[in-house]
Amino acid sequence: MATIDEIRENRIGKINKIKSLGLLAYPGEVKRDYSNQEALTKFSSIKKQNREIYLVGRMKSQRGHGKACFVDIEDGTASIQVFLRQDSLGENLYNFFKDNFDIGDFVQVKGFLFLTKKKEKTIDATDIKMISKSILPLPEKWHGLKDVEERFRKRYLDLIFNKESKRNFEIRSKIIREIRRFLDDQDFLEVETPILQPVYGGARARPFKTKLNALKMDLYLRIAPELYLKRLLIGGFEKVYEIGRNFRNEGVDRSHNPDFTALEFYWAYANYKDLMKLTEQMFNQIIKAVFGKQEIEYEGKKIDFKAPWPRVDFSDLIKREAKIDIDSLNEKALKDFSVKNGIKLDKGVTKAEISDEIFKKFCRPKIWNPTFILHYPIGFQPLAKSLDKNPDKLANIQLVIGGWEIVNAFSELNDPIEQKKRFQEQETLFKKGLEEAQRIDNDFLEALSHGMPPAAGFGLGIDRLAALLTDSHSLREIILFPTMKKRKQDE
Repeated sequence: MATIDEIRENRIGKINKIKSLGLLAYPGEVKRDYSNQEALTKFSSIKKQNREIYLVGRMKSQRGHGKACFVDIEDGTASIQVFLRQDSLGENLYNFFKDNFDIGDFVQVKGFLFLTKKKEKTIDATDIKMISKSILPLPEKWHGLKDVEERFRKRYLDLIFNKESKRNFEIRSKIIREIRRFLDDQDFLEVETPILQPVYGGARARPFKTKLNALKMDLYLRIAPELYLKRLLIGGFEKVYEIGRNFRNEGVDRSHNPDFTALEFYWAYANYKDLMKLTEQMFNQIIKAVFGKQEIEYEGKKIDFKAPWPRVDFSDLIKREAKIDIDSLNEKALKDFSVKNGIKLDKGVTKAEISDEIFKKFCRPKIWNPTFILHYPIGFQPLAKSLDKNPDKLANIQLVIGGWEIVNAFSELNDPIEQKKRFQEQETLFKKGLEEAQRIDNDFLEALSHGMPPAAGFGLGIDRLAALLTDSHSLREIILFPTMKKRKQDE
């Protein structure tokens, strides 16, 4: 059996043979009358006209020998069978094809549509032309590949052979399209804010740091667009949203990737209660448009999106599942409880963050149907407004579905004095070793001091939502090119 290097050299030899005959292995122009799917759909009409058409695609298989063979070619829409015979092509071209064309090559075929004896829609080729010569072979048994990570490292091969994977990414695209459609219909304005920021903010995360040589200044890849979107509320826009990439220098697991896609929107004169209603409406439209129903299956269990969804108080849920009252316990007691139950805590975490870790351990995995978790303790979201009647609780929500944290949202803090105090508390935590603490953004505080209307803000992890809706266990399955650790041979 030939090695990869031997196959590569053999195919390069074929390229040289093609060139020696005055032909091109990678021509700049291609003729194409229909996509393969269009040819199949309009087959009867085209066949009735009895005219030659041009189709293109990648050769996926070849059957037969002697003076005739069948080849399947696949473009981005469908696969169609090609009948190649010496009588139609001529001896020279047929032999040229047999000697120089391989599985994996892209070809242009001219011919007439016809039905085989087995009633298979086929094009009877009168000409075949190379339009892109492959020099490496396609894997023969991709579905039997033992190293699943190769699917993520070589996504292009995964897409060629794994129809389910390709379908999942098409669904992901539809989800994003429906999100845009919904927000546009609600009169939200899509905007773009800086990815390179002088001060990172809007979330609890470690940033990636870089340097702008032209201005000799340090910059950070954004961890969230929140503070810039709020500046737009201050500037007079009432409804804004952004769909884009965020970057967080954190661990990689089934629910985290260092760069990810998120939606954030901000809505002036609204609060967290309004957000729950709008969220139900948005998900209803997305699920119905993509799947045609309000129920999906995730990891063998049904998820019902029919609204209204349950609203559950954060403290009450922990009391029910973990059997402790976080409101009455101090920070040390919660730390002791966490250690006893194998919960790992970062250095410098606060009582609110410890409570969240307890929630993740005891509560979140048990939440399957869409559920709003309300009123986290003060200190968890430095940018969230407190409840008017209970300032120790936040006017916030977290949407959990299928054990995934999908949405974080809250009534936005618009008191500049309180916001400065919260930033200073975070800065103290950062100096004590909490790397994910938020930093003081004085420019934002100045903007906030000019007055920001009451508003509600919403953040949705699009990768997580796509994983949920495509029944994917890990974000790696739904991010086209996820971050992967280098293999030894790549170093």
